[in-house]
Amino acid sequence: MSGLGAFWGLYKREIIKIYRRPPALAMTFVQPIIWIIFFGSSLNGMPKEYLVQFFGTSNYIGFILPGQLATSMLFIGTFSSMSIVWDRRFGFLKKILVTPAPREAVFFSKVLGAVTRGLLQVPIMLAAAAAFGVRLPADFGGYLLWMAALVLLGLGFSSIYLSVAMRSSDWQLPQLVANVLNLPLMFTSTALFPKTFYPAWMRAIADVNPITFATEIGRGVVLSDPYDAAALAYLAVFAAASTAVGLLVAKRFLTVE
Repeated sequence: MSGLGAFWGLYKREIIKIYRRPPALAMTFVQPIIWIIFFGSSLNGMPKEYLVQFFGTSNYIGFILPGQLATSMLFIGTFSSMSIVWDRRFGFLKKILVTPAPREAVFFSKVLGAVTRGLLQVPIMLAAAAAFGVRLPADFGGYLLWMAALVLLGLGFSSIYLSVAMRSSDWQLPQLVANVLNLPLMFTSTALFPKTFYPAWMRAIADVNPITFATEIGRGVVLSDPYDAAALAYLAVFAAASTAVGLLVAKRFLTVE
């Protein structure tokens, strides 16, 4: 079995699992839309002059949209990590590991499966934002850059959470780690608010938080503001470093026993 063939077969399994679980697929779409409807609409009640002053737009949903898609890539990474724990507990992982399939194929199938699931939200979220009055610009190159940023962000966080899960057969561990990290990562980025709202120590974290970089690229596209394409290089380094760690953990801890 070639490494590419093993990866393709395992990756298809991840995609098939998404579509064979309609409730889980529905929640993938519903959860971020709920954020837009309730959280976004709550701040949209501010006077328009304050919205423009603080958020650079008269529609806060346009401001939060890129941040919500970025944080979705963070949260979806948690699900991919939990799935490998269940594969281990139900014996599927053991069946794969006794074949010639390389450990790297198992790792990348999980990571790219999570990224694919995250990207499925993009058209739904864009349509939801448009329904709430967000005017989306026709910037094809900008959208490609934004999608690349989301892919790199998803690769990075999925690799991190998968690295944790591969070392344990306890299905609760990935969820515990996510509970500790996800909300701080979200609130110390610019996903929900600009850095000018934060104290100095939170701004320092936001300046190195990968979610901030992906959010700012998307926000530049949505709000037609200048965006720094060099932020993509930072996300590429983050994704490469996280993936490298994940591969090392896979080779060490993905064992039959």
